[in-house]
Amino acid sequence: MNTRLKTLGAAVAFAAIATSIPTAVSAFADPAPAPAPAPATPSTSVSTPVARIPDVQGPGCDAYKKTLTAAGGSPTTVSEQTASQALASTPDLSDFYAALSGQWNPAVNLVSVLDNGPYNVFAPTNDAFAKIDPAELAALKADPAQLTSVLYYHMALGLLGPDDIHGNLTTQQGKQITIDGKGGDLKFDQTAKVVCGGIAAKDAKIYMIDTVLSPNNAVSPNGETPTSGTTTTSAEATTSATATTTTSAAPAAPTTTAAAPAAPPAPAG
Repeated sequence: MNTRLKTLGAAVAFAAIATSIPTAVSAFADPAPAPAPAPATPSTSVSTPVARIPDVQGPGCDAYKKTLTAAGGSPTTVSEQTASQALASTPDLSDFYAALSGQWNPAVNLVSVLDNGPYNVFAPTNDAFAKIDPAELAALKADPAQLTSVLYYHMALGLLGPDDIHGNLTTQQGKQITIDGKGGDLKFDQTAKVVCGGIAAKDAKIYMIDTVLSPNNAVSPNGETPTSGTTTTSAEATTSATATTTTSAAPAAPTTTAAAPAAPPAPAG
């Protein structure tokens, strides 16, 4: 009886062991699946809008744009250049760039000043310089002080577009320039007209003009623009002539006084 029970118990135990083995093997062979990765967070970066570059204005702007495009440039590329680089890359402003970069006179190099703006730059074209008498232009190139004064008169602090630049602006030279008109119809000191204005460079607004400006035409301290150098000279000459006449006439008085004693004395009684 005992032997039989022992045999039955062993059989039951063996069966239990046999039943548990596949479960253990299965549990070992098939691990629990890994948790699913969290969904990616959507990007929140926002592209910075690019500011629109205002269009240039003036009768010569079409020609300027064609030249710029032919050279592989664009208003965007110019806007990323310094003022001096923008001038140097414009063929029609090569004389003005040569004047302020030391090519005309090594003693006059204003590039570092120009590029430390902001400046409104009144840039005479090559045709504007061609209007100057050759002898006068040669004298200007040879005189560092005068050349610096003239070039500084073509720069005024600020960044004004063609629709906003008007009135009197104090130049880097110290005197004031007078600007009339609006948009593509601007006049400077009543002598120069805009060719193409509002060219945007880094810290600069460039205005191509058809005549070289002179500090002699600047606004006077009382706000008046000189009307003509000839008139002033004539007035001075008239004043000088008057002074000369008065001075010359003054010595004649003693002659009259001296003549009085020459009369004979009256007879007595």
